[in-house]
Amino acid sequence: MTAGASDAERARQVLETARAMNAAGINQGTSGNVSVRDAAGTGFLITPSGVPYDDLAPADMVRVAIADGASAGPLKPSSEWRMHRDIYAARPEAGAVVHTHSIHCTALACRREGIPAFHYMVAVAGGPDIRCADYETFGTQALSDHMLAALDGRKACLLANHGMICFEVTARKALALAVEVETLARQFCAARQLGEPVLLSEAEMAEVLELFKAYGEQPARR
Repeated sequence: MTAGASDAERARQVLETARAMNAAGINQGTSGNVSVRDAAGTGFLITPSGVPYDDLAPADMVRVAIADGASAGPLKPSSEWRMHRDIYAARPEAGAVVHTHSIHCTALACRREGIPAFHYMVAVAGGPDIRCADYETFGTQALSDHMLAALDGRKACLLANHGMICFEVTARKALALAVEVETLARQFCAARQLGEPVLLSEAEMAEVLELFKAYGEQPARR
């Protein structure tokens, strides 16, 4: 989210991102959720629980406090608000969170597998692999605790028998990362149909991660 954006604009971005992830085919119905850190930095705006995105307006996004998880308003926040809250509390660089039940990420998560270094683009999530968090019931603090462990040094992880979650500095970047992780999961599943993929070495991935520190940077336009 652009620095200085109002909470009304941030709420609009939450809803647009939620609709966009379904349109992109990386989520179905109301199974996923999206949030953006609020302007004050003390809370976040998140999609409400169980309401189709096309039936919502930006004003329906639910504000949740980071400190104690308190929310107010006629709609309840997503049942996964704890995962969002804990990411914002633990990772100050996080400006937005996207959680989806994308098909190939979920397929791997149902095998309780992460995505190894089969392709250099795995580094887009911040490390040499994308881990799969241990299983716990949805909406619980235990699930959020496992998620934080899997996100250590990463911006994305799979959630066992559940789906995937990622964060970035803006909603647009978080959605792009979610799409990229699902693409990697799909490529990994396809490569396995031909046999076990050859994995990149630690040294090869370390080189990629160093290059990724400046990935996407462009000189300022005049």
